[in-house]
Amino acid sequence: MKIEVQLRELRLHGMCSSWQALLETRRHHELNLAEGLELLLQAEQQQRSDQRFERLQKNAQFRYQASIEELNLDTSRGLDRSLVTELTTGNYLSKGEAILISGASGAGKSFLASALGHQACAQGYKVLYYNLQKLLLKTKLSRIDGSIYKFMDKLSKSELLILDDFGLTRLEPQQRMDLMEIIEDRHAKRSTIIASQLPVANWYDVIGEETVADAILDRLVHTSYRIELKGESLRKKR
Repeated sequence: MKIEVQLRELRLHGMCSSWQALLETRRHHELNLAEGLELLLQAEQQQRSDQRFERLQKNAQFRYQASIEELNLDTSRGLDRSLVTELTTGNYLSKGEAILISGASGAGKSFLASALGHQACAQGYKVLYYNLQKLLLKTKLSRIDGSIYKFMDKLSKSELLILDDFGLTRLEPQQRMDLMEIIEDRHAKRSTIIASQLPVANWYDVIGEETVADAILDRLVHTSYRIELKGESLRKKR
């Protein structure tokens, strides 16, 4: 009991749970000091990893609880299995590369973006997930209450920013400048996933001002992975 109390006081909860399990199964008699210590340390490391994942996942505010394993990798849908495998490694995150996902309503864009976001959380990356219109509304309100710099700093520090439902409406002047600032802060440093019903070629019209559109897309398109989802709506199959 003394060991258990000390582990709790030191907040080594993973080790404490593992120690309790060893006592209950009487396995502690079968292990030498090195073996027992290794087992306890592994349990502590696993619990901390699980807790970090849960915290990152909660902070991200995903639209869907999704995983890579749940993706429909049928080639007729426009998903390349080798590309998904590559993205699962998280190499694009360390390089600050973007992923641009397009496709009709119900094609699974948000689910795919969420699955990639969950995978990034599992790898220890800080992720933020926003519907673009809600994000731009938040920048507008934060400018009014004086917290705009703090909010922009939060966005720039996220290691993966997911912008969903891009292109539902044409951007207003201040919105396109806010988007420009967000993309500029992340360029070649932090990864961004953008999901849209519109083909990338139509994004110029949504952004609305040629010079700003050129600047935004130049920072996204040339170093991005492109995924165009096809097929009928997955919602019809549910």
